[in-house]
This record gives sequence, structure tokens and C-alpha cells, in this order.
Amino acid sequence: MTDTSGLNRRDVLAGVAAGAAALTASEGYARARRPGPLSAATGFADAEIAAAARATGRAAPRVRYAVDEKLGAEGYRIEGSASTALTVTGGDATGAMYGGLDVAEGVRLGGETLAMLGNGRTHRPHIAKRGIKYNIPLDLRTPSYSDGSTSSQLNIPEVWSRAFWQAYFDEMARDRYNVLTLWSLHPFPSMVKVPEFADIALDDVWRSREPLDAEPLDFRGRDAVHPKFLANHEVVKKITIGEKIAFWRDVMQMAADRGIAVYVFTWNVFVYGTAGKYGIDDSMTNTRTVAYMRASVREMVTTYPLLAGIGITAGENLPAGNPTATQEQWLWSTYGAGISDALKAQPSRRFELVHRFHETEPGEIERNWSAYPGFPDSFTYSYKYSVAHMYSDPKPPFIAEAIPFIKDGVKTWLTVRNDDLYSFRWGDPDFAREYILNMPLPDKLVGFYMGPDGFNWGRDFLDRANAGKEQGAARRLVTQKQWYSFAMWGRLSYDPSLPDRHFEAMLAARFPGVDAGRLYAASSAASKIIPQVTQFFWQDIDLEWFPEACAYSPQKRPRGTRFYSVADFINGVPMPRSGILSIRRWRQRLTDSRPLDALSPLDVATALAGLADTTLDHVADLRTGGATKEGELASTLADYEAMAHLGRYYAHKIRGACDLALYDQSSRPSDKGSAVVELLAAKDAWRRYAAVRDAQYLPAFYNRIGYVDVTALTASAAKDVEIARTWRAGTITFDPNAPETHWEKLLPRDA
Repeated sequence: MTDTSGLNRRDVLAGVAAGAAALTASEGYARARRPGPLSAATGFADAEIAAAARATGRAAPRVRYAVDEKLGAEGYRIEGSASTALTVTGGDATGAMYGGLDVAEGVRLGGETLAMLGNGRTHRPHIAKRGIKYNIPLDLRTPSYSDGSTSSQLNIPEVWSRAFWQAYFDEMARDRYNVLTLWSLHPFPSMVKVPEFADIALDDVWRSREPLDAEPLDFRGRDAVHPKFLANHEVVKKITIGEKIAFWRDVMQMAADRGIAVYVFTWNVFVYGTAGKYGIDDSMTNTRTVAYMRASVREMVTTYPLLAGIGITAGENLPAGNPTATQEQWLWSTYGAGISDALKAQPSRRFELVHRFHETEPGEIERNWSAYPGFPDSFTYSYKYSVAHMYSDPKPPFIAEAIPFIKDGVKTWLTVRNDDLYSFRWGDPDFAREYILNMPLPDKLVGFYMGPDGFNWGRDFLDRANAGKEQGAARRLVTQKQWYSFAMWGRLSYDPSLPDRHFEAMLAARFPGVDAGRLYAASSAASKIIPQVTQFFWQDIDLEWFPEACAYSPQKRPRGTRFYSVADFINGVPMPRSGILSIRRWRQRLTDSRPLDALSPLDVATALAGLADTTLDHVADLRTGGATKEGELASTLADYEAMAHLGRYYAHKIRGACDLALYDQSSRPSDKGSAVVELLAAKDAWRRYAAVRDAQYLPAFYNRIGYVDVTALTASAAKDVEIARTWRAGTITFDPNAPETHWEKLLPRDA
């Protein structure tokens, strides 16, 4: 790409000099406050050991720490006797901390876990990078993809709180996560001050007072800041840009003290927060925009010496086919050049560029990025491993399209998106373990980061019991509410050999006196329901499928929450390579008297009904056994009960859809009558689901789906009965030779 910077040589040199000065100042800041990495890490572990001893009344062993680099990054071993003294040897400070956290857990769980602590086994991470994806709601003026949601709006003040991040990083360390990725459409005005564009830096933190519209915001992020939102705003925190920079340096230091690397991810081209100053707009051909972006990236790198890397997207507002520059040329001229500018003053610094495969061509990436500093070691890809639905098949097939391009020393991250479960506590170690073991081998894999686009994993504002309460730092994090799930994914990605009985012991320690084996079984059965449903009824992206509400939002206006009808299920398709037949293909094979050679829709319905029945039996027994009607255990059981009723709903709906599909071909009244009976049962199951779910959780506005009120959606569930009663035979069309999804053309046959 030709030079389109829009700056003369003096401007560039001035900016680089300012960046170098910022680096020097920030290094001084870090040196002034940072304790030794080993003492910071093991100090946290020692505090956890002491807390476990106080909580259980067990004596804590004396613990000595050492470092042996031969163990490798984050490796450790524990030797000695838990009844007297232990030596924790880490491959580095983080490994020593993990060993200390094992000691704390042994004290907390007791039994076999405590007895086996000093066995001298060497522990090393199965997956090197284990992360959280967090769409960060920095400010009305610098939004993330998720800001048009109830949860993100309420979390804007939280992300500017030191207490929030201290709790967040403590939870991550306990669960062995070592990466936090912060995602924003355009974070720079809220995080850096660019000398050449100084007036763009934003003081204070704004939030709009305007209610969220009936329609979700543009699903590609192009109208994330409405003029009316700006006109009616509140200042939720008074803070200068200098204080913001100090705050984020402190946050990154807190992360480092827990062994966590921080990355910033962006979408492009967005320039929220610039307010049209300096002639900047979102046109990729605007030379001032290119200059501003390049300088902003430079400042992000130089201002934050603990920032591990930047992730970039060739979308959602970076059009292909521009005659002046390709997407990759634009990205190189801004991000590539900006990082290169910064690293001239720090030639030994490793700074990772994570290039998402999303909305670009892998070949174009290779052609434009080979000059990146440290390539290929510091240049990585990122791929949406399960598209938007991690709770589907534990061996998603989609990565097969990208594997041929992950070569020559370049590795990939996996984006593991959870846009399946926002409300409920999930926990199935067998599923999580299988999912992790199916990830690509280390020669191609950097690691993963998991998280939603349609919900905010900050503090939890869904619980009805805490609605409207000013709880401040006492309000729990989503990671604290869903502790079992987060522990499972983090611990198993570090060590997938961790046995099921370990998680059962975690439940026993969390809920003393409960039948932990039965609670484990209830959790595992309930947690299989959503993955089974989503494998049967597949939609790629988040706005196309939210299984908690059987809902979606159209891509074209008018948008808003829509409910999938029984007709939609008849015409639906299964997840590619799931081994499940769609209803139409199942009917076709029955008509042709061909072997099914796959799971039928009725098999799926039977499985869902069985999981629901098993869950409800366990929940009933646990309640009979003395589980309280209040508190965390009661809420946990209610989550499992709700998921069970949802499973029954989908089982009846699938059976009704199958009966209606048969009626469509046969015109037999008995088929229609059977469909009506099943759909009446589905309506009743939805009513039960809504009653249990909404007794615990509030309706909420989700940025990808719209407003979700599960109780109000009962009317939509009831409409399926009328659809069946008025169905006309001969409505369904199906070409058995046509591909059911676009993936059939993209994936190799053995994927």
C-alpha cells in the first residue's frame, strides 16, 4: 500500500518521541509499585491457604516455595507431607502460585485431595493459553459490541473499579486462566492520549440515560452510539485521561501479579469517540484516519508495557473490494505500522498480533503480514472454533477449513463463544474434557479464550433477588455465580486428567451435607440438554439462536426478538457433522424406505426427555434430602430444574414437528392430532420452565437478540398449537440432493 499516513516526517518523529517518553514513564511507574513476581504470586497463594484453613478448621501445612525453570512455564510439583510441611517448586512464579493454590484446595477439600498433595507429581499446562473473552463497556462514547444490552450498561461503572478487577483476577487465577482479552469497537480515546491527536482523548466516563430501543442496535456495530444517547447521558465517573492511563496500568499489573496476560481486541473501521475531529471518519481511504489509527496503536503499545498483544478484525466495517487498498493493506498500514513504530524503541519486546480469520482471506493475511516484528513467533491467527455455540458438539468440525492455513510456524487461537447460556449454572466435566481434548494439537494451537458477544461477564445483574440493590463490590461477578463452570473449563484446560471425583469433591466442599454425588449427576444431566438441542437445531451466529429463549433476531430491519415456531423446526437443520438427521431428511428417508444411518429427530427428543427426567429426579431427591429453599444451593437446583423443563419443551416440540411433517405428507388426521397433543405438552413445559426461570431471573435486553421475557414468550409457544391445527398438507418442500448448510461446501468430507 502506498504511504497514506497524512503526516509529514516531523509529525511522525514527534509522535515516536512522545511514545518513547510515555514508555519510560510507564516503566518507572511499574518499577515503583511492583513487588517481585514470585512474592506477589505466592503471597496470593498463601492467603488462599490461610483462608481455607480458617474456613475448614484444618491445620495448614508450612509451605516453602522454590523456582526450577526446567519445569517450564507454569509447571510445578509439590513434595513433602500435607500434615507437616510442603515444598512447592514452580517453573516460574505462576507455576509456584498454581502449586500453592493446589495446597489451598487440598486444605479446603480434604480427603484424597489433601492426602495426595505431596506426591511429587510434575504438573504442566495441557493448553498454554487459557483465556476469557470480555467485551468491555468502557464508555458510551467508546462502546464494545455488547454495549446495547442491560448487562453491559450496568457494568460500565464496574470496569472502572479496582475492586472489580482484583476480584476478577483472583477468580481467574483460582481457575488457572492466564489470559484476559478485552474487546472494543474502538478503545483508544478511553485508554491513550495521542500527541498528534491530543483533543481526542476522553476525560470522564459516560453512560446514556436513554432506554434501549425495542430493536437491537445494528448487529455489525455501525450505529453503536446514537446521537440521542449522547444528548441524554450521565457521568458515572469523574476521571482525567491521565488518571485513566494510570488506572489501566494498575489493572494490567494486577493481572500480571496473578499470572494473567492482557490483550486488547478491536473491530474495524470504527472511530467512536473521535467526534469528527481532525477530519477523521470511518472511511478506509481517509488518510487522516489511517494516520490517527497508526498513532493510536503506537500509543497503546508504548503506554502499556504489560500489554501482551493486540487482536484485530478485518470487519465488521472494513469493506472488501476497495480499489485503493485491500483490507489487509489497511490493517497493516494502521496496526502493523503502529506496532512497528512502537517497537523501534523496544526492539527486544515481544508483542503479539492476533489476526482473526473473520471476514478476510487467509492468503491475503500471509501476503501482507510476513514483515511483522518477530514473525512468525509473535504473529498468530484466531478462529471461531464453535462459531457462536460452544455448548453444542464437543468436537466442532469448523476448524477443518482453517487448518491448511495454520502452517510454517504460525499458530492459532480459538475463539470459544458462549452465546448459549447466560442465566444458568452449567457443569458437565465429561463434555468440557472432551471438548478440550479435541482442540488442535500444540503445533497449531496457542490457546483459547471463551466468552459471549451477547452478554456481559462482569457483575451479575440478572438475579431477581438483588434487583435494584446498590451492592457495589458486594455484588457477585458472573464468574463467582457460575463458579463451577468456570472452574471446570479452566482447570481441565490446564490438566484434562483431573478426574470427575475431583469436581464432586468441589461440590461437597461448597455445599456441606449435600449428597455431592447426586448433585454432580444432576448438574451433568441438566448441562447436556442445551448442547443436544443446539446440535439438532443449528444456527451459526448468536443473533440467529438463543436456546434459553428459543429466540432469534432477524438480520434485516425491523429487528427484535422473534420466537422459533414449530414450522421453523420442521425446516431446521442440524449442526454440520453432528450425525443427526433434519426432520425433512428423516421424513425423506422414511418415504424412500431407506436406512436412517444416523440419529433421527425422535432419537434426539428421547434423549432430551431422558436427560430432563433424570435431572428432575435428582433435584427432587436432593430437596427431599434437606436441600434448603434459600441460598446458593437452592438457586443451583432451580437452575437445573429450569433446564430440565426446557429440555422437555424441546423434546415435545421436536416430536410435534415430526408428527406435523408426517401429516404434511400423509394427510392423516391421526398425525395432526398427535402433533397437537405434543405441542400442547410443549406449551405446558414452557410454562413450567418460565415459572422456575423467572422466579430467579429478570427479563433483560440482549444486544444480539433484543428484549427477552421468557414468561411473555409463553404466548409464542402456544401459537405452535394453532399452527398445527391449521396446517395444510403439502406445505413442506425439500430437495434431498441440495446441501442443507453452506458448511457442506467448505468442510472436507472427513471433518
